Amino acid sequence: MSTEIRGLNEECGIFGIWNHPSAAQITYYGLHSLQHRGQEGAGIVSTDGVTLKGHRNLGLLADVFKHGELDDLVGKSAIGHVRYATAGGKSLSNVQPFLFHFQNSSLALAHNGNLINAQTLRQELEEEGAIFQTSSDTEVLAHLLKRSQTGSFVEDLKVALNKVKGGFAYMLLTENELIAALDPNGFRPLSIGKIGDSYVIASETCAFDTVGAEFVRDVEPGELIIIDDDGLHIEKFTEDVKHSICSMEYVYFARPDSNIAGINVHSARKRMGKRLAKEAFIEADVVTGVPDSSISAAIGYAEETGIPYELGLIKNRYVARTFIEPSQELREQGVKMKLSAVRGVVEGKRVVMIDDSIVRGTTSRRIVQLLREAGAAEVHVRIASPPLAFPCFYGIDIQTRSELIAANYSVDEICRIIGADSLTYLSEDGLVEAVGKPYPDEPYGGLCMAYFNGDYPTELFDYEKEYLASLEAESR
Repeated sequence: MSTEIRGLNEECGIFGIWNHPSAAQITYYGLHSLQHRGQEGAGIVSTDGVTLKGHRNLGLLADVFKHGELDDLVGKSAIGHVRYATAGGKSLSNVQPFLFHFQNSSLALAHNGNLINAQTLRQELEEEGAIFQTSSDTEVLAHLLKRSQTGSFVEDLKVALNKVKGGFAYMLLTENELIAALDPNGFRPLSIGKIGDSYVIASETCAFDTVGAEFVRDVEPGELIIIDDDGLHIEKFTEDVKHSICSMEYVYFARPDSNIAGINVHSARKRMGKRLAKEAFIEADVVTGVPDSSISAAIGYAEETGIPYELGLIKNRYVARTFIEPSQELREQGVKMKLSAVRGVVEGKRVVMIDDSIVRGTTSRRIVQLLREAGAAEVHVRIASPPLAFPCFYGIDIQTRSELIAANYSVDEICRIIGADSLTYLSEDGLVEAVGKPYPDEPYGGLCMAYFNGDYPTELFDYEKEYLASLEAESR
């Protein structure tokens, strides 16, 4: 069997607003604050209560809407999406929100996450005559929705949501309502806010600060949030729920000014650094963090050890995150372009370099090299998460076994590969304790830790089981 992980899709950002005279413009600004969640494509669909109209394209949000396209998106309600680069090719057909026109109505659909049974469902639907327009698993829900015949749109949606499995935060817009749904494990963050009489839903609470919304509550696993002219209504499409928030949201994906399950991301990362300092102290002269997601952990490490925190690495703000570059060659070039070491800070010093994770090792190796070229006497790497050794089937773009350096090499081997003087990862218990156990009575305090230990919180389907079996065979 090929070692390629099948079924992985994107980590994205979604935003929606109901009943605001500048709905499309508010959605634009909300998506702008979520741009870190997806830089491949963007789109917005609005409704005036009669028709739905949308615009989407490849590229950053500002590029997609740079020619006045927002002016055409009239109406008091809208949803939007920013898309993350995936293993597949870039295609406009996969940029969301998807917009479907039916005989008597229309539907816009946006999705953050990944369905683990998408292949099975797609095959069944195609055998029944469905014609798919995209390669995205998001489209599966629309086909399931139209095949349910309860006579109620909301009930049809509940039926469809109980057929899809995996990680999903959905947002749907019709002429009459805005609907959001979160999978039974709550892998992806999703929150509700309010601007006056207007309701807002977003992937991260940082979007609320941008658009001037007040936080109302988080969307809970298995919930269906329905917003219409009568207000906010909360229903459930399943009672079989178990909190499994993606731990990488706290480690890497989310913005530090966001709150997830009542826990501030910056504070959680700072605690990761403090715990890392207790687990992996080393004598050094300066602590520096890899911008931007590791700075909070680096501050925590410095505070706990008393070693001064310094800006030893500077980021070029006009270069995209290397984690989302679609090819290894571009990743290599991206690392060279996006970071510089500050010679005046690190020259002749023993440096502790804090990073949030090591996926492929490319970035870490280059940063260690940058610090040495700037005159660092020693470079000790400390990672504020456990080793990423298992694929994610719920929405993180980890593409192949060969790309996960921790799945193929020991910590000592990785240390040599990246050229560091020492390397230590945060323990699994350390990460769980540092985040703060948002749901203390549930496994891992309500976190999904599968990327670190292979303990997947959902039933896996045949192709995932086959893939994991192949990994075990390779390791023997």
